[in-house]
Amino acid sequence: MSDAPLTPDERELLGRYVTDPDGDVFALTDLPEVVKGALFARYSRYGGSLKRLFLDEFADDLATEDPAARAEALYQRVFSDYGDDSVAQLGGAHVALEEVSNLVTKRIEWGRLAAYLEQSTRYIAYDGQVDGRYRYHRPAEVMDGPHAEAFTTELDAIFATYAELVPIVLEWVRTRWVQDEATSDFVYRNATKAKALDLLRGLLPAATTSNVGMFASGQSYESLLLHLNADDLAESHELSGRLLSELRRVIPSFLTRVDRPDRGGAWSDHLRGTRHATRDLADRYVSVTDQPADLVTLTDWSPRDPVDAEVALVTAALYPHVRVSERQLAREVRTWSASRRAEVLRAYVGERANRRHRPGRGFERVWYRFDVLGDYGGFRDLQRHRMLTIEWQDLTTRHGYETPPELEEAGVADRWRAALGRSEALYERLLPDHPVAAQYAVCFAYRVRYAMQLNARAAMQMLELRSTPQGHPQYRKVVQEMHRLIGDRAGHRAVADAMVHVDHGTGELERLESERAAEARRTARGAGGS
Repeated sequence: MSDAPLTPDERELLGRYVTDPDGDVFALTDLPEVVKGALFARYSRYGGSLKRLFLDEFADDLATEDPAARAEALYQRVFSDYGDDSVAQLGGAHVALEEVSNLVTKRIEWGRLAAYLEQSTRYIAYDGQVDGRYRYHRPAEVMDGPHAEAFTTELDAIFATYAELVPIVLEWVRTRWVQDEATSDFVYRNATKAKALDLLRGLLPAATTSNVGMFASGQSYESLLLHLNADDLAESHELSGRLLSELRRVIPSFLTRVDRPDRGGAWSDHLRGTRHATRDLADRYVSVTDQPADLVTLTDWSPRDPVDAEVALVTAALYPHVRVSERQLAREVRTWSASRRAEVLRAYVGERANRRHRPGRGFERVWYRFDVLGDYGGFRDLQRHRMLTIEWQDLTTRHGYETPPELEEAGVADRWRAALGRSEALYERLLPDHPVAAQYAVCFAYRVRYAMQLNARAAMQMLELRSTPQGHPQYRKVVQEMHRLIGDRAGHRAVADAMVHVDHGTGELERLESERAAEARRTARGAGGS
């Protein structure tokens, strides 16, 4: 159907809500999220343009005295006609979740289809107090029992050690890496502070609170709330209630099922029930004892044969450009010489001037699974990569911890070890009564086991990003070893060689070059505006 021409009044009205009333590409502005969701849901079954749909079926409702109530009615009408899941993908909200423990931030960031920004331990020192208290979560399940005093006493002592060591380690860093004439005071202060805080972040316990900024669709928030409600931590339940209350002020209709006993309640019960049942069977049947392990182990990959992997990559690269079946194409590619297959892969990968120049989805044809035993601090950074499958075990102090060698040089390793000993003692004290909440006591330096499964394209993105010189030394070691194993253990040399921006160097003052580059950009912007 063709749209009737816009009248002057219609064009003026549209100007309030779309960026270009006359164009075929435009953005929506100043509309409630529920209206945008309902509008797009109706759009899928409407023969005309979105602008004509808005004018004919939605604009009058916005002119009422209570547009929020009318928007709710609009949503409910579309909700019942077209189904809720698709509509809930079309409206979203920005939220801030503040003073959340690092244990629960990982629960928040579990979902793939959302955007997160988390307060950094690299730039924020946790040496101060707010209202006379260090910034860590005091779990209700612990504070209501006999371990409350021990919990606060030990964590206060750990934070006090961290606070005492920050100026000492910062002074050592600035003695070890002296400012040169090419480095401004601003860049030097930032780079050396980041280095000192990087070295000491292992003292921070999982109870340490952080702030998370998040943007997601209504559907993603629903999933998050269901998982928080199913969690075994009281903090997760309390956070879920507060988050739901605030979201209902901006996208209320997208979350109608969350606290309904027969819908969200049943879903959360299912998640909790399957987790508990599986854990019970693990406790009953798994009899092996923990043994020393490498930092990274490549446990599985596909294709297993290097030639098969090369054939799969070349076939996937060529497939969009031919008119034969994948099986026929693979048969022919297998008959080619290694040099011909290499020629195709060189063309497909291209000249990668920077790490953002990545090959296409053909590189998703091969995959790898890694088992990692690394410190919790590094895990926190790698966990945020959502184009992979990641599973992690509960935090424990029983895998030991990492000590940066620089702390030995700085003469503070004894105090570091003493603080981590407090973490271990508190964890063991809490464990019998609070097997889940005991994790709050575990400091970032302690190792955690986690498994990551990802395809070659996702591996390229993560390994190149997390191996850059400005990255933290702990996770740099993990991704550098992953890269080595892809080439040497799996034998996928073509994949490893394509990752030309994986940096295998050792870091010194990691943030220095990054801070210099940022200052150069600021200077260039200032010059451009003068």
